[in-house]
Amino acid sequence: MSNPSLEKLIWVLIYAGLFVLGLGVWYVEHSLAVGSTLMTAGAVGVGAGAVLIWIRSRRP
Repeated sequence: MSNPSLEKLIWVLIYAGLFVLGLGVWYVEHSLAVGSTLMTAGAVGVGAGAVLIWIRSRRP
């Protein structure tokens, strides 16, 4: 994977993860199970983006 495409993937993961995390925070008032699942999925997306930033910093 080239560096420019990796950078696009990083930002898509981070912004999509933050969006899903926000949806989970909003939805937890209606259904605790669905809201918690959305928050977990969003946090995983943001975490994956952060790990990819670290990996990108180690590439030439």
